[in-house]
Amino acid sequence: GLLYAGTETGMYISFNDGSSWQKFQLNLPIVPITDLALKNDNLVVATQGRSVWILDDLTVLHQLEGVNRNAASILFKPKDAYRTKGRALRTPSKTAGQNHPSGVVTHYYLKDHGKKDTVALTYTTMAGDTLASFSTHAKEKEDKLKVKKGGNTHVWNTRGKGAERLKGMILWAANLNAPKAVPGSYKVHLNVNGNSTSQDFNILPDPRAEVSVSDMQKQHDFITDINNTIDRAHQSIKKIRKVSAQLDAFSKQYKGNDDVKDLLDKAKKMKEDFGTIEKALYQTKNRSNQDPLNFPIRLTNKLGHLNALVGFDDFPPTDQDVAVMNELSTKINEQLEAFDALVDQEISAFNAAFNSKNLNYLFIEE
Repeated sequence: GLLYAGTETGMYISFNDGSSWQKFQLNLPIVPITDLALKNDNLVVATQGRSVWILDDLTVLHQLEGVNRNAASILFKPKDAYRTKGRALRTPSKTAGQNHPSGVVTHYYLKDHGKKDTVALTYTTMAGDTLASFSTHAKEKEDKLKVKKGGNTHVWNTRGKGAERLKGMILWAANLNAPKAVPGSYKVHLNVNGNSTSQDFNILPDPRAEVSVSDMQKQHDFITDINNTIDRAHQSIKKIRKVSAQLDAFSKQYKGNDDVKDLLDKAKKMKEDFGTIEKALYQTKNRSNQDPLNFPIRLTNKLGHLNALVGFDDFPPTDQDVAVMNELSTKINEQLEAFDALVDQEISAFNAAFNSKNLNYLFIEE
């Protein structure tokens, strides 16, 4: 079995009940070890004159005996993760200890790795619904998985995809992040060049939490509903901006052409109508983080602020939170219905006017 020993010359480890020992110093200074303790699968080391050191997460060592060490890849079962607000600094302090990462810590091993290899980590519900996915070939920076030959560690913050924040958006005191996963059982999948393995893991409630897991689920569902509404609005704004760019190009190309004067007038009116919807959803005058002082925030920013308020801690939404969400969501949905009507009627009519020239000038990407 696994044994740890602290001596006058440092740390040692044995994988065979003490029959043989090997150095287990890692980044611990060469200093006498005065005491050892195991706490929640962490090794606590008291030293002579160098304070207390903690080796986080011994579960990889505990699982080594049951794995095939010659396998091309090994996915270790993640240690139980607590749903907490804490976090570790990106750059460790030179004078103080480093907090344990906040989230699910996944350890995996790659016997070899080349640039052409594709490695992905996917976190799912027990039913198989994807919550988050990271890959070496992901397009988005936040989804990029950095791997190397040998041992690797990845930390998932337990959040899925939130609402999209469009390029250049200035939002005041708003949060578009997805909620943290509710305590329960989940799965992580390691896929290496098409070969997949998986492990179950648990997310536990913070023992200091003042609410039940059921209340955390209410918070999760509430924030998810908020983000779904914001994301639908932002996707519509994205489409509005594409259509507006096409209308501008059309007006520039045919300016002064009496043959299409009616379409030029229609293009101008359509741009105004689409602009009215965008301005109701988002404050288009904001260009810097201080601009909201002069130009009031609009609907999606207000709803995003509700996300920030309710997601601050574990507590479920209050009745007032629900009332505000319903009011804002209703107003947003009214704008989205107006947008859909413009798409269905005005763009179709505009394109129909070009039938004689076999040209559909405007289009909406699905």
